[in-house]
Amino acid sequence: MKRVFLIVLDSVGIGEMPDAADYGDEGSNTVRAAATSSYFSMPNMKKLGFFNIDGVDICGREEHPTAAVARMTEVSKGKDTTIGHWEIAGVISPQPLPTYPDGFPGEILDEFSRRTGRGVLCNRPYSGTDVIRDYGEEHMKTGDLIVYTSADSVFQVAAHEEIVPVETLYEYCRIARGILTGEHGVGRVIARPFAGEPGSFRRTANRHDFSLEPPKKTMLDQLSGAGFDVLSVGKIIDIFAERGITEYVRTTDNADGIDKTLAYMKKDFNGLCFTNLVDYDMLYGHRNDVDGYAKALTYFDNRLPELLAGLGEEDVLMITADHGCDPITPSTDHSREYTPFVIYGAPVKAGANFGTRESFADIAATILSYFGLTPACAGEALPVFR
Repeated sequence: MKRVFLIVLDSVGIGEMPDAADYGDEGSNTVRAAATSSYFSMPNMKKLGFFNIDGVDICGREEHPTAAVARMTEVSKGKDTTIGHWEIAGVISPQPLPTYPDGFPGEILDEFSRRTGRGVLCNRPYSGTDVIRDYGEEHMKTGDLIVYTSADSVFQVAAHEEIVPVETLYEYCRIARGILTGEHGVGRVIARPFAGEPGSFRRTANRHDFSLEPPKKTMLDQLSGAGFDVLSVGKIIDIFAERGITEYVRTTDNADGIDKTLAYMKKDFNGLCFTNLVDYDMLYGHRNDVDGYAKALTYFDNRLPELLAGLGEEDVLMITADHGCDPITPSTDHSREYTPFVIYGAPVKAGANFGTRESFADIAATILSYFGLTPACAGEALPVFR
C-alpha cells in the first residue's frame, strides 16, 4: 500500500521569479520576509533540507539533509491559488484568468441581480474584512448582496447569515458560477458569509468556493480513474471543482488541517492525500502581518515531527507551495515567486537536490510515477525514489 501526503503551504514562496517585475513583484521573497520576525523558527524543516534549496539564503545549510529538495518554477501565466494548484496537478495555464481591477461589467451584475432578485453593493476590489465593515449595515437594511473582487481572479459575494441563509448564499454563488464563463470565467466564485452587528461584523467559517473546472486532465483525475484513492483536506475539493477526488474533509484553520491530515495517516488507503494549509495566505500574507506569518510557519515546524512519525514504510511526504504572498512588500496581493519542494520518506533518496525545475507540474509527474502511472498531464518526474 503506497501513500503520498502532499501538503501545500499556501503562499510560502521562496524568492522572486525572473518575470516578477511583470507582475509588480520585484524583490518579493515571502520566506525571507517571515524570517525577519523574532517569532520565526524552523529547525525541523532545516533538517529536511528546506534551506538548501536553490536561492534560499537564510538560516544556513544542512550538511546531511534527511529529505530531497528542489526549487519549483511556475510556468503558467498567473500567481493565484487556482492556477498554482492546477499546475501542481499537471495543468499549465498559458493565459491568466480574468481579473477585474475596476469591478465587474454591468451586464454581468445585471444578470446576477435578475436571477437572484437582489441588488448589488460595492463591485470593486476590496479587503474582505473592510468590505463588510463598510457595506455590512447597508446590506442588512436593503438585502442587497456585497459583491467584490481582489487582485485574484475571484467574484466574492458577502452576506449576513441572518439576512441571507448560508445555503441561499451558496445557491446565489452557483448562479454566479453559471454566468461567469468564457471570457469572464473567473477562477473562483466565493461565498463569504458573515455575522455580528454593525461595528463588530466577523466572517464565519462557512466560506465556500465554487471553482472553474480544470481545462485538462489532472493528476487527480488520472489517479482516481486508475482506482487510487484521492483524499482532499481543506480547500483542495473546491479548487478542483470536486473533480478527481474520492473523499474530502474541510478545515477551519492550519491546526485543523494538520490534525485531519494526521487522522488520514492512521487510515488505510492507497493513493494521495492532498492538503492545503491556507492561513499563511488568508490571515497573514494578505494583511502584511509579518509576525503572524512567522508564527504560522513556526507552528507548522513544531507539528512536523508528528507528520514524519505518522509515515509508513511506503509513505512519502511532500511539502510545497502555490505562489508567494510577501508580508513585507507594500502590496497585500500574491507575489510571483519560486516555491519549495521537499520530499521525505523511506522510499526517497535523502539528500538529493534537484536544483531549479521548469514547472510545478513536475510534482504531478513525480507522484504519478510513484504509483506506476505514465503521466497524462504536463511535467517531468524527478528521479527521487530508490
